[in-house]
Amino acid sequence: MKIFTIIGGVNGCGKSSLTGSLKAERTDLGIIVDPDKLTAELGGDEYEGGKLAVDKLEKALADGVSFTQETTLSGGYTRKLARRAKEAGYYIRLYYIGLDTVQESLQRIENRVRKGGHDIPRKDVESRFARRFADVAKVLPYCDEARFFDNDNGFVLVAEYRNGEILPIGRRRPEWLVQLMQEIG
Repeated sequence: MKIFTIIGGVNGCGKSSLTGSLKAERTDLGIIVDPDKLTAELGGDEYEGGKLAVDKLEKALADGVSFTQETTLSGGYTRKLARRAKEAGYYIRLYYIGLDTVQESLQRIENRVRKGGHDIPRKDVESRFARRFADVAKVLPYCDEARFFDNDNGFVLVAEYRNGEILPIGRRRPEWLVQLMQEIG
């Protein structure tokens, strides 16, 4: 089965960390495309890193192989890619990582920069954070499966998307999940 896995969430939420955890337990992620890693390998040129990421995603889709994309879900590319992958017979799954506040996101980015990682302009983070649920809503219709993780202190599965609705799992209801359910409801 051809699988398109989307690892989504705002900047600093832990997409690369979740991808690392999934790689340890899954064998079906296929080609993993991390634009931030590609950008770093190209000396920090975000435009070239993004362009290379798109090239790798397009090649995987054209070749009909499983692939994984790390993304903030902002812009329309992931939604369009999901639509095309669905038309090509892919099973599509979303693993979304949530944080309650933009301050958490900014603090995690600051910590990453202190450790030698890449920075993201504050205005970009704030803008993406404000649109995060609308961005999820645009890609969900293409997903065969979606799982939602809270990353307040390690990845905790808090909800799944089934039959067109987000269903909480367990007792934990982080504020972002409550907001997402209200907005997408």
